[in-house]
Amino acid sequence: MAKPASVVGTAIFGAAAVSATIGACSQAFTVTSPGPAAKTAVERHFLGARSTAEAPAGAGLTLGAGTALAAAGVAVASGMRRSRRNTAGKAASEVVPVGMSSSVTAPQQGYFRDQLVARRAELKESGAPSPEETDDHMKEIEAYAKQALAGAAAAMVFTSSMESAVAYPIFAQQNYANPREYSGKIVCANCHLASKLTEARIPQSVLPDTIFKAQIDIPAKYNKRMQPIADGSKAKMNVGAIAIMPEGWRLAPKDRLPKVLKKEMKGLSWSPYSKEYPNIVVAGPVPGETFEQMVLPILTPDPNTNDKVFFGKGFIYFGGNRGRGQVYPEGNQSNNNQFFAEATGKVTAIDGLSVSITNKAGDVRTQQLLPGADIVVEVGEEVTKGDPITTNPNVGGFGQIETETILQDMNRIYAYCGIAFSLFICQLTLVLKKKQFEKVQLAEGF
Repeated sequence: MAKPASVVGTAIFGAAAVSATIGACSQAFTVTSPGPAAKTAVERHFLGARSTAEAPAGAGLTLGAGTALAAAGVAVASGMRRSRRNTAGKAASEVVPVGMSSSVTAPQQGYFRDQLVARRAELKESGAPSPEETDDHMKEIEAYAKQALAGAAAAMVFTSSMESAVAYPIFAQQNYANPREYSGKIVCANCHLASKLTEARIPQSVLPDTIFKAQIDIPAKYNKRMQPIADGSKAKMNVGAIAIMPEGWRLAPKDRLPKVLKKEMKGLSWSPYSKEYPNIVVAGPVPGETFEQMVLPILTPDPNTNDKVFFGKGFIYFGGNRGRGQVYPEGNQSNNNQFFAEATGKVTAIDGLSVSITNKAGDVRTQQLLPGADIVVEVGEEVTKGDPITTNPNVGGFGQIETETILQDMNRIYAYCGIAFSLFICQLTLVLKKKQFEKVQLAEGF
């Protein structure tokens, strides 16, 4: 880039006969920028000394003082030129006015604003989007990229070779900020369409800042029933679980877990659903044969130290899943499905996983199946639209249950005990008085 050229005008000094006044230079300092972005030189004129006729009385300078001021102006100009060279690379040079009074004024901020306004006008005339529209477009691209990444991760996991039919809570974490819908349904049911039993057991009441155990049962015949994996081969089922606790309730920290509870967990690892919902925890996928019963350690909050938590009844929602789902997060079917005829007619051909059905008009409808299920129709068989043409390979499913417990306040227990004891003493006193009254009556012959 070309360096800015600095031209310092000469200072013309003249002496009058008596007062020896000083003449002023008409132009002290000019800076131009011959860069390609600016075709015209940016020039700014600096303050010059007034003429003798315009100067007020007493404003005259001696020749020595004028010479000193001129030297100071040249020194300032040289310093400014060196600083311009160090900061070379800017699109346009700034001009700092230097007057005969050796004062330096700051560059006007309106110059940059005018440049921004001019650039926006050029963008508008050329039909290009504004910076705000570009920012909005980039945000949309970022959102689409996140969705595509989640879908790619789901497809990679499901289509890769796996040793067991798995249940992945991570798919819900990637696609849903809150796993519980307004209707009360847990979003795992959106992909795992089959319904299976899930049970949970928790204490009837718990105390603040204590750890208690919640047991989740996900029953199934894991040693006998198997599901197809992505390539169509059969494998054992894995399980996964989710627990949605009230606000303020947490997963118990490892350093506070009793040894007995650690042993019951069998190495099962729970993790928070997200940073926004630490009261929601998930586990899995883990082998179903080992973790048919899952143990969850829960740490209760203390309302005395947390203003957002109150004593009283709280609800905990549990969900248990076994095996693979029937729908991928993108919405397409998995091979863990039963397939049905898409048209009414006669089965005219079966080629591997392709089934061709010809209707009465002679139109052929070829249906592509997925590996995993067995075809139950034969060539020449008449089928109706919606009739099953394969077996149902799904032996898993999802279930959820709602439980409740009471976060108990010990002061309420003490108050209840005091009231109960008072009532007991009152009743005992009344009974004793009655017996005493009966003895008096007997003694007097009544």
